[in-house]
Formats: sequence, structure tokens, C-alpha cells
Amino acid sequence: MDRVRRVTASQPTTLACVDIGSTFTKAALVDPATGRLLATAQSPTTLDDVVTGVLAATAGFPDAPVVACSSAGGGLRLAVVGYEQLISAEAGHRAALSAGARVVHVTAGVLDAERLAALRAAAPDVVLLVGGTDGGEASVLRANAAVLAGADWSVPVVLAGNAAVRDEVAAVLRGGGLPVHEAGNVLPDIGRLSPESARAAIRAVFLEHVIGGDRLSTDPRLRSWVRAVTPDAALEGVTVLARVLAPAEVSVVALDVGGATTDVYCVPDPDAEQATLGREAVGIPARRRTVEGDLGVSWSVDALREAAAAEGLPTPGEDPLALGEAAAVVALRRHLRAEAAYGPGGASARSARLVVLSGGVFRHAAPADVDQVLARLAEDAGGAGSVLGGKAVIVDRRYVLAAIGLLAAEHPAAATALADDLVRGGDRVTPLARRPA
Repeated sequence: MDRVRRVTASQPTTLACVDIGSTFTKAALVDPATGRLLATAQSPTTLDDVVTGVLAATAGFPDAPVVACSSAGGGLRLAVVGYEQLISAEAGHRAALSAGARVVHVTAGVLDAERLAALRAAAPDVVLLVGGTDGGEASVLRANAAVLAGADWSVPVVLAGNAAVRDEVAAVLRGGGLPVHEAGNVLPDIGRLSPESARAAIRAVFLEHVIGGDRLSTDPRLRSWVRAVTPDAALEGVTVLARVLAPAEVSVVALDVGGATTDVYCVPDPDAEQATLGREAVGIPARRRTVEGDLGVSWSVDALREAAAAEGLPTPGEDPLALGEAAAVVALRRHLRAEAAYGPGGASARSARLVVLSGGVFRHAAPADVDQVLARLAEDAGGAGSVLGGKAVIVDRRYVLAAIGLLAAEHPAAATALADDLVRGGDRVTPLARRPA
């Protein structure tokens, strides 16, 4: 007699995992009980109202509840205002990147008229206001709060500076009509970075003011669907993948080339992650991610060409795969430079044994063309070669990394099964040699 799986109202038989990207909205229909991928679909993102694009992408899944992540419009645009460029502003910059935001402006020191004008011109969705260690210098933080409060500008502020004056500064900001999200100081003591509280506040701003606002849609369904910014979902997906590979002691790098950003994720196997436990408190996360807002193959293509030229690379033309190759090289080089800025400890992209390529330029390219791109990337002496050279590579052609991340919290077994399916059945470019037990 066949076993019958009992289904309750709270346990859907299918789930539509949707990534609302800047160019395309991708949907994966998944059985949340087993993790089996049932179907995939995509539709152009409709930036006048992204719900229209979601409905188009999921039209073939009419009875499936939707859970989504979003980077539409380039994701969350964030500006950092700090005390001193090499300390407070840099700490805020790292916290913003780790939260999946696109950093569009960084300034340090007291905001004068020129600096304020430049900040406003960057059109951030949120300002991360930092400065001073706890109990230390507070005059710049106070001054910048007063400038923002008097600027007749309703931009949300994440306040993550000197805790000794947090209540005072928050009151000034709120007195100017600014939405304020208070967080722990990103630099509570000299040499001690603590970005996690600020990351959580940045994510809350994304959900409340970007998804819950009217920039992407006035349809209330959007807020009920979206659980995370896309880089957060993808990082969770890569983390689940690393756990699947734990018996083989395999760490993972994922490279996601998109229309607006190129993101690099580095996650160690759990043993390596355990070895770095506690480093997060001093700003050295075991899991590392960089989100490059000027490296996109459509929305940011002009900035991508400028970045390629700055790295001494040939300027890519209109071919999507050539643009993707340039984005990959620059993003991997920058990721390695960011790792070097953290200092020793945590995961390293160079030590990864598996690389996952994601993004439309790789998903839609012929395998032979991807092979040629990989060969050139492996020869890059500027850093990309040290990540890709001699490594096992999988192309996420069905685009399930974000879906895995969306499933991870409420359906962990399904997320694990889908990650295992990616390892076993993905578009394997080179084999993954497992270590003996």
C-alpha cells in the first residue's frame, strides 16, 4: 500500500520561489516536503510594478504560494556617512556590503553643503550613519545628525555609531522627520568591528521602506512575498550547499553575474567555519560576500566597462558573455582585495574547491563557450585565476541558489535536497573530486 503524505492548510504541496531581479524575474516551483524541483520559469521584470512580472513568471504555477527575494532596481541603494574615512566609514561600508546593499556613496567628516549635495545626488534608499567608538568622539556624529535632520529629506537612517549618544542622536533625527533604525555601533572599540546589528537593521529598512514602500509596487502582495534581499538569499543558498559538501571538506565560491550587480560569495565547509567561530565579533566573518553595484551586464554596463579599463582589461563590447567575463574578473579581484583588507582569518576564495557560476550570461551560454571563458579566467594573473584555476565548476543553469536560500529557514530539509541535486545533477564543467573518508 502506498504511503499517503498528509497535507494540511499550513503545508503547501508546492511553493514558488521567486527572485525579482533588475532585468528578469525568475521562478522555481518546488515541492517543500522533498525539495524536488518541479518547474522553472522567468519573465522580464516590470519595474513600473514588479508584481506584474511576478504574476507573469508564476502564471504556470497558479496554486503555489509565493516566497520571494528581490534586487529589482539594483537592490537597496545605501550611502555611508562616517567620522573618518579609513575607520568609521570603512566599517560602515563593510557592514553595508555584508547586508547585500549596493553602496552608492561614502563620505566622512562633517557634512557641509557640498557633501550633503553629493549625498543627495547619489539618491540612496537609506543612509548608514556611523562614527566614533562607544564613549569616544561624538561631535561629528552629532553634527551630521543635525545636518540630515535639517535637510528636508525623508531618507531612512540606520544609526550605528557611538552608543553613548545614540538616544540623543536618534531624537535629533526623528525630530527632523527621518525614519530611524537604531543599531549597535559598527566600531565599538578601536580595531574591533561589529557589523551584525547594522546588517540586521539594513535588512529591516529594505523590507520596510523599499519592499513596503511604493518604489517597486503599491500592491500589498509584494511585502507578503518578499523575505530577503537577493544577496542574502543567495548567501544562504551557498551556505546550505557548503553543508551538503561537508563530508568532503569542500568550501564553495559562487559567482553571480547579473544585470545590475555582480556578487561573489565565499563559504567554508562547516569545520573551517567552526575554526573561525568568534571572528565575526572582530569583523572577520567566516562567510564572505561582496556585492559590486557597478558591475552589471545591462543596468551598469557603462560602469562595468570603466571598471574593466581601470583593471587593465580589454573593454568588452556588446556580447553578453564577454561582458559577463569582464564582470567576473573584476568582481573576483575586488573580492580578494576585500579579503586582504579583513586580514587573516575567515574563509578565503582561493581555498575553495568548488566554484558555482550563476547569472543569465552563464545559464544561457553554450557549454563550449563557458569552457572558453573559464579557461581565460583561470589564466588571469590579477586574482581570478587563483580562485578558478584547477577548481571544480558547476553552472547553476536552473538558477536554484536563491531558491535554496529562500527554503532554508522554514523548509531546511527541502533546501538541503535541492542543494544536493545541484551538486549531483548540475551542469558540471569539471568534476568534483571528493576526499577519501
